[in-house]
Amino acid sequence: MPSRDAYGDFRAALLADDPDKLYDQAPCGYLSTTSDGLVVKVNQTFLTWTGLARDDLVGQRRFAELLTVGGRMYHETHFAPMLHLQGAVREMALDVLLADGETLPVLVNAVLERAPDGTPLVVRVALFDATERRQYERELLRARRSAEAAETRALALARTLQQTLIPPEPPEIPGLDVAAVYRPAGDGAEVGGDFYDVFQVTDDDWVFVLGDVSGKGVDAAVLTSLIRYSVRGLAIRMAEPSDVLRELNSLLLARDVSRFCTLALLRLARVGAGWRLEASFGGHPPAVVLRPGARSLRFGASGFLVGVFDDVEFTTSRLVLGPGESLVLYTDGVTDAQNGDAHFGEERLMDLLEVLGPHPDSLVRGVLAEILDFQDQPRDDIAMLAVHVPTEEPPG
Repeated sequence: MPSRDAYGDFRAALLADDPDKLYDQAPCGYLSTTSDGLVVKVNQTFLTWTGLARDDLVGQRRFAELLTVGGRMYHETHFAPMLHLQGAVREMALDVLLADGETLPVLVNAVLERAPDGTPLVVRVALFDATERRQYERELLRARRSAEAAETRALALARTLQQTLIPPEPPEIPGLDVAAVYRPAGDGAEVGGDFYDVFQVTDDDWVFVLGDVSGKGVDAAVLTSLIRYSVRGLAIRMAEPSDVLRELNSLLLARDVSRFCTLALLRLARVGAGWRLEASFGGHPPAVVLRPGARSLRFGASGFLVGVFDDVEFTTSRLVLGPGESLVLYTDGVTDAQNGDAHFGEERLMDLLEVLGPHPDSLVRGVLAEILDFQDQPRDDIAMLAVHVPTEEPPG
């Protein structure tokens, strides 16, 4: 790089309007070559940078010979052809060999001057020290690679977390058929916040959970994990689903998380040939109940979002699910599925469930197939959970 004295000489030449010194002491390297690259003129700045002698360059060496091996190849394949075709090259990154064997990164501008008949006469070359720029680019590249590696690790962590949140298959429950599906949005590269859980509290007493945490990525997956295991702990201590949601709401507010969730919490206990159902919904779509020979009906109230407001009340809805009856839970990725301006919608879902019922596996897989056919690619996660009380076969 030019020394402070070199810059001082350049400023002095500028004030004195001395063209020779302005050329020789310029803060960039100047070379003039013949059309085939032989050096015919060089300024002092370039000589100071490289440690080369003027007599060793002028009339002795070609511009390409001052470059590294890779630079020479690039000169032959890009620099020279572009210069002769377009008459100029700008900001071409090359490396100049120094007298001590080290290299100096430079940005090169060059113009080709021609005679009136088009014959190439001389090439004017300006070289700018790119040491700091190259260092900045390397640091930027390292930072980018580091960020990409961190993102890859974070995504792997989030996927691992999500795998713990989505059971491969719901457990087998005597006297109750259960099925579930989960489909991430898009190509599944980004981890979402939909999840479901089914676990036993006591004999013939089970809890079903379907939730949707706002947002995507690692933070959503971490919060989903917290919610799932918090619900498990709370449901063992509290029989009333609305109490569980109230405590979960307080827990999320106390942690001051920036995300919230919707949650459907159901508790099913066997009563005779059926199951007593108690449910509470926190900002979640109500369940759908299917009964033989009757229209499907909504069950429960959506309620408040969980983790947003501190002064909220959650209610518990109750009914008995009898033999032959089914119940379906779903996240908003089902009804919000979009095809152009049209949404899949609740009415379409209700009609479809009546056609597909009553077996839970047919319900959840049939709805998922219809949604995938309805839209090209899911824009939101899709999760569904369904239960069915089988009709007892009459004896022999």
